[in-house]
Amino acid sequence: MVTARALLLLALVAGAAQAHVTVEQVTVPVKVLNVYGKETERDIRVSLYYESGAPKPYPLLVLNHGRSSKATVRAAVTPKPYEAAARWLTGFGFLVAVPVRVGYGATGGDDVEDSGGCGNKQYPPVYLASAAQTLAVLEMLRKRGDTAKDRAVVMGQSFGGTTALTIASQMPVGVQGTINFAGGGGGNPEDRPENPCGQARLRELFAGYGKTARIPTLWIYSANDRYWGPKLPVEWFDAFRAAGGVGEYAGFPPVEGADGHLFFSRKSDLWRPRVQEFLKGLGYTRQ
Repeated sequence: MVTARALLLLALVAGAAQAHVTVEQVTVPVKVLNVYGKETERDIRVSLYYESGAPKPYPLLVLNHGRSSKATVRAAVTPKPYEAAARWLTGFGFLVAVPVRVGYGATGGDDVEDSGGCGNKQYPPVYLASAAQTLAVLEMLRKRGDTAKDRAVVMGQSFGGTTALTIASQMPVGVQGTINFAGGGGGNPEDRPENPCGQARLRELFAGYGKTARIPTLWIYSANDRYWGPKLPVEWFDAFRAAGGVGEYAGFPPVEGADGHLFFSRKSDLWRPRVQEFLKGLGYTRQ
C-alpha cells in the first residue's frame, strides 16, 4: 500500500526531475555592419538553458547583455550575470538563449557596437547590429526539432534593453513581445552621471521605434539609475508611446546602496513579479 508520505516523496522527486535545467553551448554565424558600413562575419557564442521536462516545442527567449565603454570590461563579458534570470525563465517553458555578441567576451572581434564620440552619436546602426545578432540566434534555434517557430520573446539589460526595443520596431514574425531593462545609450556613470551623450538623438531613436512597434513592450527602470537618472527614461517612453508604440512602463524606487542600473542582476526578487505578469499576458505561466 502506498502511503500519503510516499506519494508526497514521489511528487517531490518528479518535480525536481522536471525542474532540471539543461545547459548547452552553441555557436551562431552572424553578419553585421558597424557605423561606418564595414561588414563583419563571425561566430558568436551562445549559452542555452531549458528544462528537459518542459512541454515541447519550447518557445524561445533571447536575453541580451549590456555594454561597457571600457574595452577591458567588454572583453570579460560572460553569460554568468544572466544565468540566474535565464534559469528562472526556463520555468515558463522557454528555451533561453544568452548570446555573447561580436566584440565581447569569448566571441571577440571588432567593436561593432561603438556609436562614435559623445558629440556625434550614431545610435541606430549599433542597435541594428545587435538586433541582427538576436535575429540570427532566433533563426538558428528555430531549426531545432524541439523549438516553436512562432513563439518568442526578446529581453535585455542596458544596451540589450534598447536592442529589445529595436526588435519590437522591426516586428519580426514570431516575436510576441519584448522586455527592456534599463535600456538607453551613451551613458557613463563616472564622467557623466545621469547625463548620457546625444540626448536629442536618443529621444529620436525611441520615437522612431514607436512608429512601427506594435507588439507589447515592457520598460523597467529604477529611479537611481546612474546612467540615465529618473526623468530621461520616462521621456523616452512617452516619445515611444506618442509615436504609436505599444508599451507599459514599470518604474521602481531607488535601489538602496547601489546604482539602479544594476537593478536587473541585484534585485531580481523585485522585478520578477512584474515580468511574470507581462509574460502571463503573452500566454506564458510558470510551471
